[in-house]
Amino acid sequence: MTEMLAIFRSRSQAIDCMNKLRVFNVPAQLINTPKEAGVGCGLSLKLSAAAATRAKSVIAKMNYSSFYGYMRIDFRGGKIFIKGF
Repeated sequence: MTEMLAIFRSRSQAIDCMNKLRVFNVPAQLINTPKEAGVGCGLSLKLSAAAATRAKSVIAKMNYSSFYGYMRIDFRGGKIFIKGF
């Protein structure tokens, strides 16, 4: 199953974004950024492909300074595969 990650370098901004997405009824899950992303520590929002478009709109309007970008995450055979988007 392929999902999207919205990656943040600031934990507080990731949490704020999660709260904003809830207000707009955009389903997302707050997770630790996987080491496979190569971004360092931080939090990410895991989004379904269906929710990604709506989430991108909200995130763009908020102009978060610690927002790193989007990556595609795929779980296959118990392994995590991450690809830039």
